[in-house]
Amino acid sequence: MKTAIKTSKRGFTLIELSIGIMVGLMIGAMTLTMLNQQLTFLKIFRAQSFLNEEVPIISHHVSKLFINAERYRLHASLEDAMAGDDPQLTESPVVVLNFRQPDGTLRAGILSFEDRGDGNALYYYVVPLSGVLGDPEWAITNKPTNISFFVESGIIRTRLTGPAGEEITFSGAM
Repeated sequence: MKTAIKTSKRGFTLIELSIGIMVGLMIGAMTLTMLNQQLTFLKIFRAQSFLNEEVPIISHHVSKLFINAERYRLHASLEDAMAGDDPQLTESPVVVLNFRQPDGTLRAGILSFEDRGDGNALYYYVVPLSGVLGDPEWAITNKPTNISFFVESGIIRTRLTGPAGEEITFSGAM
């Protein structure tokens, strides 16, 4: 004798599927909101990191050079600075600093914001006695998007534009 076993197939109703899709969309929306907040936080953190960590170091090094310099000249390019041509009175990416040596002679150093193939950076050169400029002694920073030197009321000033567009201006004294 054969008995018939009745099987019923159970699936999801339209209401259950709708609720599942709505829950999934809500989770997705919350995830996107949290991701957007995290990206905003990282942007603010990067700007704060530049202002809190990089700017004081740049200010210290550049101010120390300005304080020890006896005189300075602004130039539009490193080539003009080396040739002594076309000194500038306006904002310039290059400043030549002259330092008095213990024997009474003057020795020159150059701060130059330029691209040497790895992106813009602020470099310091010591001008050799031969007058032929080699590689920079050191790169002070590569974080700012722009650095310019200018004179205001007889005081040399440096303006930095940071990676988030923030502008910082600090002064040096001779």
